[in-house]
Amino acid sequence: MSRDAGTARTPAGDQLPGVLPEALRAELCLFRRDLHMHPELGNQEFRTTAALKERLERAGLRPRVLAIGTGLVCDIGTPDATADGQALAADPARPLLALRADIDALPIPDTKTVDYASTVPGRAHACGHDVHTTVVLGAGLVLAELARTGALPRPVRLIFQPAEEVLPGGAPDAIESGALEGVGRILAVHCDPRVDAGRIGIRTGAITSACDRLEVELDGPGGHTARPHLTTDMVTAASRVAVDVPALLSRRVDARAGLAVTWGRLASGHACNVIPQHAELSGTVRCLDLDAWRKAPDLVHAAIDEVAALHGAKPQVTYVRGVPPVVNEPVTVQLMHSAMAARRGEGAIEDTEQSLGGEDFSWYLEHVPGAMARLGVHPPADPARRDLHRGDFDVDELAIKVGVELFTASALLDGALAD
Repeated sequence: MSRDAGTARTPAGDQLPGVLPEALRAELCLFRRDLHMHPELGNQEFRTTAALKERLERAGLRPRVLAIGTGLVCDIGTPDATADGQALAADPARPLLALRADIDALPIPDTKTVDYASTVPGRAHACGHDVHTTVVLGAGLVLAELARTGALPRPVRLIFQPAEEVLPGGAPDAIESGALEGVGRILAVHCDPRVDAGRIGIRTGAITSACDRLEVELDGPGGHTARPHLTTDMVTAASRVAVDVPALLSRRVDARAGLAVTWGRLASGHACNVIPQHAELSGTVRCLDLDAWRKAPDLVHAAIDEVAALHGAKPQVTYVRGVPPVVNEPVTVQLMHSAMAARRGEGAIEDTEQSLGGEDFSWYLEHVPGAMARLGVHPPADPARRDLHRGDFDVDELAIKVGVELFTASALLDGALAD
């Protein structure tokens, strides 16, 4: 779906260069729809990587595919950024501003009735990564033109990162591949169906939660349901772990940390008159606070051990580290606020809440300051709110234009901030 709105701009926005040309806006919408029709799962984004590489090279840039084989980075405003070796106006000694996009899709079916629906069974861009990718591409193309005219005050790196949906995310691999070398600040957006298209949501401090994966196996002697006293009553033991562990943790961690264990699966037994010997639980551990997240594995292990022992079950715990919270740095948040205000006015900015969702953009913020904004994608006239990770998720494509405007203005204003 596509719509443009006559959002009033401030005089500063009219004077700021880097406005998205209409022809490029239309091209970007088609590029996004092509990605949407051909979703690829984490670390399998070969077609997506090739499409990005071809378009950036066509713009005279030199994208570099990451060592892991998918995803790429592309510099703008450095002496080696263009294919002809032309030295651009930006000072290569200054730290780069990075713009990050995630490029993978989800393993769920696309249920929309649109002409750009997924052509791959059981795969869909149901989290908006096709939009994130298109926004960073569009911003890069606009900024490359500014660099050629000497109007880009600071070099920029585009990061197209694979495997955000695969814990612990593709960000650590991108960082290991050198994506942050020379970077002084990093920006990202995430589609938000709770925010109307034409607007962004921003927040200083934590804007997402930590998210880890938890697998628990319980074992013990089973037997006949007529004689539970001679067994480890495994169904009861598993049930108590499911109920009591979250309750126990709520009394061992400051409630403001928001540490929550939520189970998604519990399995045990095969017959109504047989007490099983084995049970399995799996779920997630989410946490709003960075310090509490760092302590969470030990706390969760101890709670499971205590409850299982009370019922005579032997636990085996697999705790898979996911991602820490995304903690937005104040100066970067102000930069994004100023950029959006310059492009679309203060009325296009709203405060946003901390989400319990996880995002591997947090790994970059362990190394450099940065921030993530929520990019409004909801058509204001549509009463339905199609949430993320649903097969019917879609966006108002005005969001692409707004995201490009946000990133290009941020790059221009960040150059002035660095001065």
